[in-house]
Amino acid sequence: MGLIKGLKKNVMPNMRIAMRSVKWFVPALLVTIIGSCKVAYTFNGASIDYAKIRSISIADFNNVAELIHPPLAQEFSEKLRDKYAKQTRLQLLKNNGDMHLEGEIVGYQLTPMAIGQDSYSAETKLTITINVRFTNNKNAEDDFEKKYTAFQSFDSNRMLTDVQDELLAVMIEDIIDNIYNDTVAKW
Repeated sequence: MGLIKGLKKNVMPNMRIAMRSVKWFVPALLVTIIGSCKVAYTFNGASIDYAKIRSISIADFNNVAELIHPPLAQEFSEKLRDKYAKQTRLQLLKNNGDMHLEGEIVGYQLTPMAIGQDSYSAETKLTITINVRFTNNKNAEDDFEKKYTAFQSFDSNRMLTDVQDELLAVMIEDIIDNIYNDTVAKW
């Protein structure tokens, strides 16, 4: 019995002090840990340091392909600008941006694909190729020149003029997504 009384006198006050310390220490530790963590979520996939990079300039893309669809160059250039304007906080400039995109449409081709029983093409593939030069004026290691290609197939019984706009919309979106990923999303 004496041992228990001795423990109560010596250990119990120390345990109370320890419990009070833990009571304040754990929340303070959690606040410190949570406060030191930096988690950034973006729903557009961009990983841009806006403290360093504030603007992008996108030049008009010229069409130098052998076969030319006249509205393609302007449509591509405008949709590329729209992508960056809508999905980043970068200021869109005519030139001299912290990042710069330029290039040209170098390919617009029709290729017969599947041959039918009558020895005529049953399917045709439309392919566009765009050469892109990217310059990051804040980090030259990110600079590149690359060709992006997309294609869509359509039934050869249909006229190109009937399906062209629909096919180009899909291909342009694919290429722009790839350019965006290579420049600011780094996927």
